[in-house]
Amino acid sequence: MSSSAALATTIFALAMVATIAVGLLSARGRDKGLAEWTVSSRGLGVLFIWLLMAGETYTSFSFLGTAGWSFSFGVPILYLVAYLTTGFAVAYVVGPALWTYASRHRLISIADMAEHRFRSRPVGMLVAVVTTVFIVPYIQVQIQGMGVVVNAMTYGSVDLRVAAVISFVVAEVFILVSGLRGSAWVSALKDVLVVGVVVFLAVYVPAHFLDGVGDFMHRMVTEKPEWLTFPGHESGGLDGTWFVTTLLLNAVTITIFPTTVAGYLSAKSPNALRRNAVLLPWYQLLLLIPMMVGATALFVVPNLKNPDLALFSLVTDALPAPLVAVIGVAGALSAIVPMSVFMLAIGTLWGRTLLGGGNGADPRGRRRASAPAGDMRTKRLSQLVCLLAGLVALAGSLFFPNTLVQLSVLSYEGLAQLVPTVLLALYWRRMPASAAVAGMLVGLAVMTLLWATGNDPLAGINGGIIALAANLAVTAAVTLARPAPGAAPPERTAAANEAV
Repeated sequence: MSSSAALATTIFALAMVATIAVGLLSARGRDKGLAEWTVSSRGLGVLFIWLLMAGETYTSFSFLGTAGWSFSFGVPILYLVAYLTTGFAVAYVVGPALWTYASRHRLISIADMAEHRFRSRPVGMLVAVVTTVFIVPYIQVQIQGMGVVVNAMTYGSVDLRVAAVISFVVAEVFILVSGLRGSAWVSALKDVLVVGVVVFLAVYVPAHFLDGVGDFMHRMVTEKPEWLTFPGHESGGLDGTWFVTTLLLNAVTITIFPTTVAGYLSAKSPNALRRNAVLLPWYQLLLLIPMMVGATALFVVPNLKNPDLALFSLVTDALPAPLVAVIGVAGALSAIVPMSVFMLAIGTLWGRTLLGGGNGADPRGRRRASAPAGDMRTKRLSQLVCLLAGLVALAGSLFFPNTLVQLSVLSYEGLAQLVPTVLLALYWRRMPASAAVAGMLVGLAVMTLLWATGNDPLAGINGGIIALAANLAVTAAVTLARPAPGAAPPERTAAANEAV
């Protein structure tokens, strides 16, 4: 092992130890119950909510996929900044509404909310299963992303599979012990590194490899104009229509994303969420820097075989080992934080909704008191499922690296089909469980059919939004076909008219 690799590996190891320590220390002196583990007893203020939710949006994809898409396609990657910014604008309204509903009824997940809204545990269970199917791929993507980051930052000294196992162990240790609060504290460490790294890269990369930002922009306009206009360079039809429809779909979906909702429910008050929704869009501007670095690689390493390594192919050769290690640690933590929250979300969904006793509401929606022993049993079940979900994703990353990753493309489209059940149902009280379930199943079927037949996007339109439109149409049709609450049945109305 070279001296540079040894130094980078040592820094990485120390950073992982520090990460576990921060996560464990965050749990000291805290309540050990389920509410603290899952939603931090709804006690996080504006700063920690911002750190937690920012940590979920700035993942390993931000270092790998963002630069890679910029290198490969160009302008279509801007959808990432667009939908996240727009999504937080939507969250300004949606977040406080979900917080109020969940807080009033002591609910801790989207499955809880669906079960309580429809007074139906099977509906909550269906939401939990669908959510799990589309979140496990995200965990695997983060594990594999961290493997790539660590392998690159240690100059190949740490094997991809070893890095994957390390990421799993680090995330599991502090999430099992400290829960969501641990993720928030580790996210604070991560964000300090991320902000420092991207600001440094914004100045260093164009100055070192080109003649500054001005020269970079001039060369992009004159030499790579195809990367700056839709549909981009060989993007396979990711044109303006795809951009707008994907923006709309993802902006709505992110507001009910299980990990986003976990962030909502951990807040002290709805006002903390509103302030957070104002601050978070500014954080997304940092994503423009990996995009710029990826585009710079077009001029420095134009024949790069793996676009996802566009960022690290520049920094590993040009920077000293300590700086490469720091950039790598920022990328690794950007995988660990969202990975831990995804596992926590699945553990909560299964431990309480599928394996536990549900959310504790009786058929009329009144909350039943839960014994401390039952609460701790549910927490233990949730922690067990959290561990198992991580193991499934780890196994996929080690033995089937291309199976679940392909499904990750459908994750947002699949979770979008939960929007009517989780969100619309809170505003449209007439919607019955049968309408929500029928719409969801139709939406999932349409989405899967479009993907399986190679018709996503269809005429440039994101397949997920087509599926959501079908979902909404079926939901509305089934709802309106039923008598309005309180309306007399038709035969009874006729009899009453005859009597008059």
